[in-house]
Amino acid sequence: MNFAVKVWKILVGIKDGLTLLFLLLFFSLLFAALTTRPSPAMVHEGALYLPLNGVLVEEKAFIDPMAIILSGQQPDHQYRVRDVVRGIEAAASDPRIKAVVIDLEQYAGGGRVHAQQVGEAMDKVRAAKKPVLVRAPIYDDGRMLLAAHASEIWVDPLGGVMITGPGGTNLYYKGLLDRLKVQAHIFRVGTYKSAVEPFERTAASPEASEADRALYAAVWETWRQNVKKARPAANIGLATRDPAAWLAASGGDAAKAAKAAGLVDRIGDKTEFGKRVAEIVGTDPGLPVGAFKHSRLGAWLAANPESVSGKPIAVVTIANEIVDGEDGPGIAGGERIANLIDEATAERTYAGLVIRVDSPGGSVTASERIRAAIERMQATGIPVAVSMANVAASGGYWVSTPAKRIFAEPETITGSIGVFGMIPTFERTLADIGITTDGQRTTALSGQPDVLAGLSPQVKQVIQSQIQENYNRFIGLVGKSRGKSAEAVDRIAQGRVWDGGTARQLGLVDQLGGMDEALNWVAKEAKLKDGEWHPVYLGGQDDPFSDTLIALLGGGKDNAEELALTDFTGFVAQRQTEALHRMERDVARLTSGVGAQALCLECASLDSSAAHGAERSARQSGWLTLLARFFG
Repeated sequence: MNFAVKVWKILVGIKDGLTLLFLLLFFSLLFAALTTRPSPAMVHEGALYLPLNGVLVEEKAFIDPMAIILSGQQPDHQYRVRDVVRGIEAAASDPRIKAVVIDLEQYAGGGRVHAQQVGEAMDKVRAAKKPVLVRAPIYDDGRMLLAAHASEIWVDPLGGVMITGPGGTNLYYKGLLDRLKVQAHIFRVGTYKSAVEPFERTAASPEASEADRALYAAVWETWRQNVKKARPAANIGLATRDPAAWLAASGGDAAKAAKAAGLVDRIGDKTEFGKRVAEIVGTDPGLPVGAFKHSRLGAWLAANPESVSGKPIAVVTIANEIVDGEDGPGIAGGERIANLIDEATAERTYAGLVIRVDSPGGSVTASERIRAAIERMQATGIPVAVSMANVAASGGYWVSTPAKRIFAEPETITGSIGVFGMIPTFERTLADIGITTDGQRTTALSGQPDVLAGLSPQVKQVIQSQIQENYNRFIGLVGKSRGKSAEAVDRIAQGRVWDGGTARQLGLVDQLGGMDEALNWVAKEAKLKDGEWHPVYLGGQDDPFSDTLIALLGGGKDNAEELALTDFTGFVAQRQTEALHRMERDVARLTSGVGAQALCLECASLDSSAAHGAERSARQSGWLTLLARFFG
């Protein structure tokens, strides 16, 4: 009896201790939220300082505290691109802001459309006769695209510029699967639907190679034109035709080579850069060398709130992979997004709807769920437009089909109109170690699909027929939307990926333009003049708890592959890490057990924000989990 009493006291003590711990954690977070929340009072005369220590995104992801604790990963810092753009544009006309300063040392990437949006906002500041200064230890393609719009580009003495252009190698697992005697059953429609090729081939098919060459050439030419337009003095060819000779001409000094090519203006470390900024905007006595007067983005946005005058136009964001269920924000849960649209339809208070798509697609059923909700809203008579960001491919195009008007940027990757599914089976693997299967069946489909004993011919035919039916429905929806026959759509579909300019020529999009153009078109269709409307973004509101959690955990500062981008060796190390993450992602894709997919896996290699999200998911899954799924 005494023993039981002692055990009970110990359990009560543990319970009380945990309760106290959670109370302390709760009040610590509450205090941090109250003390770190940006306020207009934090705005000071000087520079608008933007250290972009994270990734530019269309929609911030929800931060799950338990997932962070279990994964052992600190959360990535995310910057919503429309906030960055709004902050920079507001700096153009405010006399308190003498310059805009952007630090890209820990910049984790963003899509080409996002970089171009930020660059155009920087152009507005320069047009207002205010300097825009950017620094980074090393500039890759993404950083260069953004920095090209600055009036002064600084590089570290040990840094430089490394422009690689799109392209590279893909991983093919057919040989490994054969060695492990794993049978990857591929079901697809689309000659160019190359997402499944790594599991059925040892190299790219001629069709995939042809499509990739055309797409990469278009993407590369658009990148070159954008950089050259923003920075006419830049000699891109010097840095890309023979980079070894280019560096040798500067004695191997990459920073000097970058300056000689007109890609950067000044060479200096972070302190020297800060002193230069201080010459323009001033400094306070007592601050360390290299410090300067500035305001941060959060406080600046609080001091410059968005307009809420006039009628609301709803904006629904479909960001990253489209999945079944309530996931998000930051991932496109089909049920969640469809409910947002249906609720907005029921309210009947919105003058129009813009669907902002930044997604490589995903689940066919989730894509259809979202598409049907958009169609229901459009049936009420309000104008609906789609604005495509970096990627609106496969399922991302599926959800776009109900719109009356589709806008895309020249840099947008779209198309990939095709469907696939994959099921691995392990009958040969099991037989090799002496495990066999047997059983009784009542129908041709009993026990099917069987990943241990293999797929029967009947179930293979059933699955392929359903994939074909999904494809037929897909091209039918596109045909109805674009005023084309199913045969005409089929000729430009087949899973092929297109750049925005080519997609417009093919009739897959109506007009080149961004979010502003889409909103203005909807407002015009709703017979609203300037000042008579404002956008309302549904479902992606800021989460103060998540922002506080990121601040407390130092979000965005633990990812070694991002912080390593300080010199050429770090750049190579980052690419090696990305390849490992890609392998993790591919194994997860093969063994995920998801249904039919309208997904453009190849799009991630062209869009750094999509790749960043995919690799982050792979990191959180972990190698042990993936290996268990593969061999289990």
